[in-house]
Amino acid sequence: MSTPLLEIRHATNGYGASQVLFDMGLCVHAGQCVSLQGRNGMGKTTTLKSLMGLLPLWQGEVLWQGQAIQQLPPHRIAQLGIGLVPEGRQIFPNLTVWENLVATARPARAGHKAWNLERVYAFFPRLAERQNNFGNQLSGGEQQMLAIGRALMTNPQLLILDEATEGLSPLIREEIWAALNVLRSEGLSILVTDKNMQQLLTLCDVHYVMEKGRCVWSGNSASFRADASVRERYLAV
Repeated sequence: MSTPLLEIRHATNGYGASQVLFDMGLCVHAGQCVSLQGRNGMGKTTTLKSLMGLLPLWQGEVLWQGQAIQQLPPHRIAQLGIGLVPEGRQIFPNLTVWENLVATARPARAGHKAWNLERVYAFFPRLAERQNNFGNQLSGGEQQMLAIGRALMTNPQLLILDEATEGLSPLIREEIWAALNVLRSEGLSILVTDKNMQQLLTLCDVHYVMEKGRCVWSGNSASFRADASVRERYLAV
């Protein structure tokens, strides 16, 4: 198989004296949509922070197209082509929708269709309607659309979403999942965490399941659907 777009190997990490990740590993190939699943507190967000350099690894490697990047600062990792939609959205509350979108915008890679204001507004028409509103004047769903649009404006090769639809109304969740399916159909690589297992099974090609900071299962959607014991043991609440 070709070199993964993004890979984390033998990752050990944590906060202060508390270890969270134990020999964690996963990879995303170009064009793949990958889910990272597990109950709350199992290390999903810590894994994503480790990938982005927001939490420097204690041990292990993060590879981008085969090159080690774990020593790079977060802004340099983002510039390589990784767009992050963080848990809790973390948009700029005192900037307008327009300002949030252009603040970190980067040009598209040669030969690729650019994500620009016009395209983001067409993708999320509600943002066009609210473009002069400040971030703290938006609903939770609108803020999530803005967080995704902001990440797309960096023209990433890989989009990472931490809790893609957490805290959103059912209607807005459906809009977000529909948007992610469009992005997948366009060939954008995606790594996503969320609690909606059925939507993840539909959207993603490959799944990783975490338990206490370790990957305890990985496989494709057909294998995941067939193995009820994995869902019951590691994901049921």
